[in-house]
Amino acid sequence: MHLTVSKLGVARGGVRLLEGLSFDVPAGTALILRGPNGSGKTTLLRTLAGLQPPVGGQIAPGPDHMAYSAHADAIKAALTVSENLAFWARVFGTSDFEPAITAFRLGALLDRPAGELSSGQKRRLGLARLMLTGRPIWCLDEPTVSLDAEAVAWFGDVVRGHLQTGGSAVIATHIDLRLAAPELDLAAFKARVPLIDQAF
Repeated sequence: MHLTVSKLGVARGGVRLLEGLSFDVPAGTALILRGPNGSGKTTLLRTLAGLQPPVGGQIAPGPDHMAYSAHADAIKAALTVSENLAFWARVFGTSDFEPAITAFRLGALLDRPAGELSSGQKRRLGLARLMLTGRPIWCLDEPTVSLDAEAVAWFGDVVRGHLQTGGSAVIATHIDLRLAAPELDLAAFKARVPLIDQAF
């Protein structure tokens, strides 16, 4: 699905971070966000996903078409891996989560409580949720945190598969996922903060 962002402004804690941000992500493609820490990558992704309102501009389509993955793995520690997957499948109306199990090599972990998983295993389980959402636009904030090189390659395969079926993705990452994707440097859209009047 085609994502269009026009003249977008985003803020964090009442402070405007980005303004005049416009870009397109056609169906079947990804966009890589670049910029140092604090440049607004996370805030932009949260705004795209509908988790906070923009301070100007337009995003199309709306948040019902977005799936968001952040630093937290969004897993229920007391449930097994299988129970977590089944929970998400019910939430998103998905009947088959076998492809997610296969893609993230979770088969041997299905009966293990999620709270007992390693950091990398928890991350794989959290990312598997993306495949159950049925949503065409993925907003991904440093998705490969805690993943080893092999799991990063698996995740890259999942993203490419998503794009090949007409999905799209906006990704903040410092890792090469081997995607033929353009990059967008957010520095060019840094908001101009008005000077504080120092007169007394």
